[in-house]
Amino acid sequence: MAANPSRLAWLDALRGIAAPAVALHHSAWTFIPAVWAEVDRRVDVGTWGVFVFFLVSGYIIPASLERRGDLRAFWTGRAFRLVPLLLAALALALLLAYAGLFESSPGLDSRPPPLVALANLTMLQELLGVPSVINVMWTLSYEMAFYLMTAGLFAVRQAHRSAPIAMVLAVAAVPLGLLMPRATINGGADLVAALMGVAVILVIVVTVTANGRLRTAAAVIGGLLGLALVILGSRIGAGQGLVIAATMFAGTAVWRAEQGALRPLWAVAALLMVIVSGVLVAREPAWAAAVLLAAAVFVLAFRLRHRPFPRWLAHLGVISFSLYLLHPLLLRVVPNLPVFFLVLLVLGQVAYRFVEAPGQGLGRRLNRKIRAAGPEAVRGEHAHSPGGA
Repeated sequence: MAANPSRLAWLDALRGIAAPAVALHHSAWTFIPAVWAEVDRRVDVGTWGVFVFFLVSGYIIPASLERRGDLRAFWTGRAFRLVPLLLAALALALLLAYAGLFESSPGLDSRPPPLVALANLTMLQELLGVPSVINVMWTLSYEMAFYLMTAGLFAVRQAHRSAPIAMVLAVAAVPLGLLMPRATINGGADLVAALMGVAVILVIVVTVTANGRLRTAAAVIGGLLGLALVILGSRIGAGQGLVIAATMFAGTAVWRAEQGALRPLWAVAALLMVIVSGVLVAREPAWAAAVLLAAAVFVLAFRLRHRPFPRWLAHLGVISFSLYLLHPLLLRVVPNLPVFFLVLLVLGQVAYRFVEAPGQGLGRRLNRKIRAAGPEAVRGEHAHSPGGA
């Protein structure tokens, strides 16, 4: 074991565990289904992995935004972080599908192609009632909704309220889960889905290009759209969708407590509320167990954050987005489980080296040019919010 020089090595280590866990879940159902059925009925390992990702995103995304102190830089960084690999993965998926080596989500061919493209390229397809080209992309929709809500709160200087927001969302999840067990924006709402998708694009574009009150208004509208999409568009129901959103805000509360901007008791309360709500809205015990286990592992890693982590594990975290997004493409290409993971590790490293890293570098250079040009500071955008809940 060797120390990783990054103070966030523990987050990379968490991602380095979560991405292979999700890949194991899908590949085990493909290659050893009888064995995996016994595991899955006790704990949903795939759900555990994505909830770890949600907690990590909740911790790091607001920190990234507030470190930059600029919504324009935030959205630019997110775009160059996610879109290059997304485009490469979608192109590879279409090629493999054409060759008969990849099967996209059911119902994809029955939807209007422009809507499918709009929904998947904005990463909002899960919340717009549109099938994903690659099934694991569903989590990206919740990430996008969280980005929108975080940007909206930041624009009006309310980002520091992450703990009470997490608790409100968690409490609301229980009754709304009973009232709205299925998505309101579903497969029969093509026009609504298209309008919502276009609206999200517009608010992001205005947030990036405008200044002052117009940018603030766009960011706030975007935040409301993000929340509405989680409530109305969650295929798993409003209850579980809100638990996911609450989970990310609970991750933010942990970060704020670490920074001294929040009493640790608030962060603990937010996490406990998420766990309780997750158990109450779960439709199966394995889902509830996954939420509980993800929170426990996240807290354990947080407590160990000042200790060294293996470099190989942290590196898996660095390439985790490639591992996560590309692993479904290999399920019909490789013959067995060991070969699957061997090929996945090589493919993930190649994708990071030649797609992700150059895209991130381009985004950083563009943000430096934006800062050098002296863009007008947005009213209400500061590096850190004052203390509070």
